[in-house]
Amino acid sequence: MQNHNMSKIVEINDIFKQTMKNPSFCSSILNSKPDGADGADLLSLAQYTIDVARDNITNTINLIKSLIRESSNDPKAKAYYEICLMHSDDESVNCALFDIDYTQELLKKRDYGGVNITATTVQTDVEDCIYGESPSDILIMIPQVTTICACHYASC
Repeated sequence: MQNHNMSKIVEINDIFKQTMKNPSFCSSILNSKPDGADGADLLSLAQYTIDVARDNITNTINLIKSLIRESSNDPKAKAYYEICLMHSDDESVNCALFDIDYTQELLKKRDYGGVNITATTVQTDVEDCIYGESPSDILIMIPQVTTICACHYASC
């Protein structure tokens, strides 16, 4: 990805219709941008997508922590939630929160190839929580984070 492409003004529907499995979801995320997405440049859309993904990751972490507290009588569920927390926010370099923050750093440095790679890494972090025997509570928010990251990847 080259710098001059990031300042290009884009039509939202054109970004996703050929690259995404769920273009309407991505379009609704970008169209929720407070100052609107139509006529926005790719850089501002990438920034907005990172912000939305970080908010969703943070909300998911809070949900997981709450579910851990509530699952003290269910060791299997508690163990699952703890694994999800490890993939989301274990204060290491192998978690979704670290990776989305690193994505932000790379965007500021205009390393757009790195942005795409780390956005994909965030998806992997989230998917690592999804797979396996999971209580249904956590599946409410996690697919949103994965799809948001996929939207980001397509916009860059």
